[in-house]
Amino acid sequence: MILWLFTGLACRSAPVQEMSEARQAIDAARAAGAEQYAHIKLEQALSTLKTAEQMLNDRRFRDARRSARQARDEAIVARQAAQDANTE
Repeated sequence: MILWLFTGLACRSAPVQEMSEARQAIDAARAAGAEQYAHIKLEQALSTLKTAEQMLNDRRFRDARRSARQARDEAIVARQAAQDANTE
C-alpha cells in the first residue's frame, strides 16, 4: 500500500530531477562541441526539452517526465556524436 501511494505521488509531482538531468546533458553536449559537430541531434534534444517544459507548465507531469528523459537521452547521443567527430 505504501509503495503504491509513493508511486502515485511521484507521478503527480513535478519532474524536477528529470528536467535538471536533461538540461545538464544538453550543457555537456554543447561543451563537447555538439553545436558544431552534431547540430541536428542537439536541436532534437532542445526541441524535446521545450516540449517537456510546455507539458510541465500544463501540469502534465507524467508526460513531462517522459519527455525530459527523452531529451536527456537525445543530448547524450549528441554529446557522443560530437566527441566522436572531434577524435576523427
